[in-house]
Amino acid sequence: MPAKPGVYIMKDENQNIIYVGKAVVLKNRVKQYFQASSNLSPKTQAMVGRIREFEYIITDSELEALILECNLIKKHKPRFNILLKDDKNYPYIKVTMNEEYPRVFMTRRMEKDGARYFGPYSSVNAVKETISLLKKIFPIKSCNRVFPRDIGKARPCLNYYIFQCLGPCQGDVNKEEYRNLMKDICNFLTGKQEEVVKRLEKQMAAASENLDFEKAANYRDKLNSLKHIAEEQKVLSTEMEDQDVVAFARNNTDCCMQVFFIRGGKLIGREHFMLEGSGDTEGRELMTSFIKQFYNSAAFVPGEILLQEDIDEAEIIERWLSDKKTSRVHIRVPRRGEKHHLVDMVAQNAMNALNQFKEKIKNEKNTSSEGLEAFTAFLQLEKAPRRIEAYDISNTGSSEMVASMVVFENGVPTNREYRRFRIKSVDRQNDYASMQETVFRRFKHAERESNELLKAGADAISGKFTVLPDLILVDGGLGHVNAITGVLKEMNVQIPVYGMVKDDNHRTRGLVSTEKEYNLSDNLTVLRFVTAIQDEAHRFAIHYNRKLREKRYTGSVLDEIEGIGPKRRKLLIKHFGSAGKIKSAGLDDLQAIEGISEAVAKKIFSYFHEP
Repeated sequence: MPAKPGVYIMKDENQNIIYVGKAVVLKNRVKQYFQASSNLSPKTQAMVGRIREFEYIITDSELEALILECNLIKKHKPRFNILLKDDKNYPYIKVTMNEEYPRVFMTRRMEKDGARYFGPYSSVNAVKETISLLKKIFPIKSCNRVFPRDIGKARPCLNYYIFQCLGPCQGDVNKEEYRNLMKDICNFLTGKQEEVVKRLEKQMAAASENLDFEKAANYRDKLNSLKHIAEEQKVLSTEMEDQDVVAFARNNTDCCMQVFFIRGGKLIGREHFMLEGSGDTEGRELMTSFIKQFYNSAAFVPGEILLQEDIDEAEIIERWLSDKKTSRVHIRVPRRGEKHHLVDMVAQNAMNALNQFKEKIKNEKNTSSEGLEAFTAFLQLEKAPRRIEAYDISNTGSSEMVASMVVFENGVPTNREYRRFRIKSVDRQNDYASMQETVFRRFKHAERESNELLKAGADAISGKFTVLPDLILVDGGLGHVNAITGVLKEMNVQIPVYGMVKDDNHRTRGLVSTEKEYNLSDNLTVLRFVTAIQDEAHRFAIHYNRKLREKRYTGSVLDEIEGIGPKRRKLLIKHFGSAGKIKSAGLDDLQAIEGISEAVAKKIFSYFHEP
């Protein structure tokens, strides 16, 4: 191997990438893995035992190797690397300063598009609450209209009339004035409320001098909200600087990383991230891995980062972060004084979050274990079903017909095993036929995958569908059970099937098999267990159905055309296939559609063609 900087990639016998690392000198670093195993940690020994092949990529510098390592870990998620949850799942607040009239909304994807991003946040609710607060304090638009293109094309919404939007759709809002408002929002999100407060105080005074007391009162209410937020923000640094403070706590199995965000000396927020299964990893390795992955996707890098532990490659990471920030970034591990006490406080918060997580897992396991045990006894099964699969159907009439498959292993939902299906063989609402198709496709997938894996000499249970259930639950009654049982019988699959029966109020009341019906009203533990499974199957099916509907309809420009409601919108999309084809359609084409009057056709045509 070359004595040069680069990245090395370890693979197992199935060519799966199991570890990605970087080295200043590849030859020296990789060699260490294949020396006496007594020098290696148990986790590393387990990894080395699985290595069947490795490759490397030479880079021009250690900094390039660091960046490449971060990107490869993010892409491949190797099982032996410490993994921060995929950052695509973390929400950010996006302010589209790259647009003439910016918007504020939640996103899970950062792009180099000129917009401002704030985050990541670990809680979607925190993001939604923040955006809701912003819209109460600042009169910004909530619609998806694109300005100046859509100015004057429709009446203003209710927010305009209750003074929660300036109404740029009317064309009388100065663009610079609106952009200054968005800059205030960015300052607010970075903890610089003082500038916003000063601006609002001036506007309140000016409105009062002009005897516009209603507007002055509006400014006063916003000022009070901002001052209340500012008062809640604890001053943690007398140096009034921007800092991130990172510390962790761990137990035998898991680790919790806690980050405090300090802006201008004030604590503006905090987030914690669970690194499950990393409790036995050395502190230095934990901190190094977290810092690289977190700041690889962070929207903002402060001038100083305080850490609980020293990290490997501190100098090169400082250079990398300084390049990202375009100004000097300092990474420090304080040993005494105010900053050391600050790190300790963050570590205590991490321990608190870890204990809460541990308690939550414990409660869930206890509840699931009790529910599964009671379920097994209630149905008089020989042994507890380790894997339960539950199915549900969701549709919007004859469109967006979908099915969900959720999986509970040892009584606990296992999200990675969930599957979803778009119904293909049915063109109108038919739950029985839809359920039959779903179950047939599920077990056909399993059969095909098993054969392919066996031919390849791989483990037959490593496929997406090859692990079969011990018991099947279906949302429905005896008809649904009979429909599924018939399919399984044809496929020579012997798995017990039970229907989850609901009452007239759409609440779970019992179970039904081909042999008998079970009333759950007298067994609260089993009722709760079955209801949880049924609700999860229903939620997953509804979520997929809604996602398809939103993809098809939401944000359609047709919403902004007077006279176009849900029925006509659906009619147009069904006829033409897309909004783009509607836009290019002639007036005669629009008038030819049954249900679209001549007047409405003219409005559609005018909307797309008149300046």
